[in-house]
Amino acid sequence: MPRPTHRRTRTHAALLLLPAVLLGLLTLTGCGSAGGGSTAGGGERKTAAADRVEPLAGPLEQRLPATVRSADGHEVTVRSTDRIVPLTGSLSELVFTLGLGDHVVARDVTATFEQAAKLPVVTRAHDVSAENVLSLRPTLVLAESTTGPAEAVDQIRAAGVPLVVLDPAKRLEDVGTRIDRVAAALGARTAGDRLRERTRGRIDAARKGVPGGTRPKVAFLYLRGSASVYLLGGTGSGADSLIEAAGGVDAGAASGLKRDFTPLTSEALAKAAPDVILVMSKGLDSVGGVDGLLKIPGVGQTPAGLDRRIASVDDGVLLNFGPRTDTVLASLVEQIHAKGKRG
Repeated sequence: MPRPTHRRTRTHAALLLLPAVLLGLLTLTGCGSAGGGSTAGGGERKTAAADRVEPLAGPLEQRLPATVRSADGHEVTVRSTDRIVPLTGSLSELVFTLGLGDHVVARDVTATFEQAAKLPVVTRAHDVSAENVLSLRPTLVLAESTTGPAEAVDQIRAAGVPLVVLDPAKRLEDVGTRIDRVAAALGARTAGDRLRERTRGRIDAARKGVPGGTRPKVAFLYLRGSASVYLLGGTGSGADSLIEAAGGVDAGAASGLKRDFTPLTSEALAKAAPDVILVMSKGLDSVGGVDGLLKIPGVGQTPAGLDRRIASVDDGVLLNFGPRTDTVLASLVEQIHAKGKRG
């Protein structure tokens, strides 16, 4: 999942959040499975499908060396992809889906899909350990502009390891560009073209499932109860793009929130007046499920709270903006258009 752009105090974190996160996105735990668990209407959460990525079929054609421009301005030449370290779950997902999963030697804490689960973790919380990365003798490191601390990134590059930084994806429209740039860094542009077309077709199919009629207002809440982090998503959260594509209206953005995230208050919720509340599954668990969520000040008094219309999608896939985004959209279409149940 997308990771936070913050790394200092909780207050600072809440205001600088992605995801990325995001992304990036905030924080403190690993991620769940890829399937979305619906709680809309007060029902029990569905059993999630296995959290796996689907690699492209057929042989992989690579052309190395490949020279690409990193998002931080460096020109990077990649001569070998024998030992790859992707430093976000989203980047790991792309490498595995493009067919180079057997070459990945480590993972970030947010890469929890089945094929990557047994790889060594080279991050502490979401901070990269340069020593752990370098000990694995990588021939390529993939990072995002939110990856940190900056000293660790500089140390990896100073050791002579090709390190390609990518901008985090924040909107549905970023999916194709992100695939292209990762594929280019891997010397696998042909596979990138195939994956982009496959992903676009699946996203288009998911969008065709959006029903007509009234568009529900959906508020994205980022929750980490154990850390007392409660945020309301607005313009640029990443979820706003997905909500719109699923046939909803982002309640935070519609209420005038210009930031990606803002601290959650009763007043902000009342102004947003969401028909549906969208959360990540780990966040929902962290506050005690639907019943615990409704006890957060202001939540139970919203139309969504009164109707128990809560949609949840697992952390490891919601804001990745990659090959599994079609499953996110399909889940959101189903959940946000479901009817609620009072009481």
